[in-house]
Amino acid sequence: MRKEIANFLAGKTFVQKIMETPADLSEFRERPTPRLIAGLVLMVLSFIMGWPAVFALSALAVWFREPLIAVIGCPLTYGLSYGVFIVGAWLARAPYYLGVVFRYYTQFF
Repeated sequence: MRKEIANFLAGKTFVQKIMETPADLSEFRERPTPRLIAGLVLMVLSFIMGWPAVFALSALAVWFREPLIAVIGCPLTYGLSYGVFIVGAWLARAPYYLGVVFRYYTQFF
């Protein structure tokens, strides 16, 4: 089964390009740039501010018996957290690094 999948993938141009120029993980050995660090910090910040804020707004909604606090506040807070995560992923060049890892593991397979 593995051999059949490998034969199928060997016919794809993406895999042929990997076979011509082998992928390596040398990108991850380089010193991180300030842009990468800022992006990773924003991604971590989005996790820190997202779920605790949703929990706090839900608790406030129960405490004050005002469901609109949770109904309006939770999606807005979570959306803001999502936006911060996307900006952080863009700054950290996440699609590029995921492509490097994907090419490496496709070559490994």
